[in-house]
Amino acid sequence: MLFAVKMDVGIPHDLEPEVREDLVTREKSYCRELQKSGVWVHIWRCAGQYANLSVFDVTDNEELHRLLWQLPLFPYMTITVIPLANHPSALEAPAVAAT
Repeated sequence: MLFAVKMDVGIPHDLEPEVREDLVTREKSYCRELQKSGVWVHIWRCAGQYANLSVFDVTDNEELHRLLWQLPLFPYMTITVIPLANHPSALEAPAVAAT
């Protein structure tokens, strides 16, 4: 199943710098691990925001939920999830086949 996920990050300004650095480092590593596995299919930065728009290809809602909850920055995020389906007017086959 394909999901578009918007993640708005709101790390508190008073968070200790070493804690922030650790969180961001672990987040980057986890994100790359999921990209290499093929689960985190796309990630784009939202210009002018501490946010991203991503596409995940997972087996079901539960898998997506589990992956998102494991994000190190999850406690500081507002997340919007949109399930995706093929559009009948699309000219090309989707780059990622929905499972």
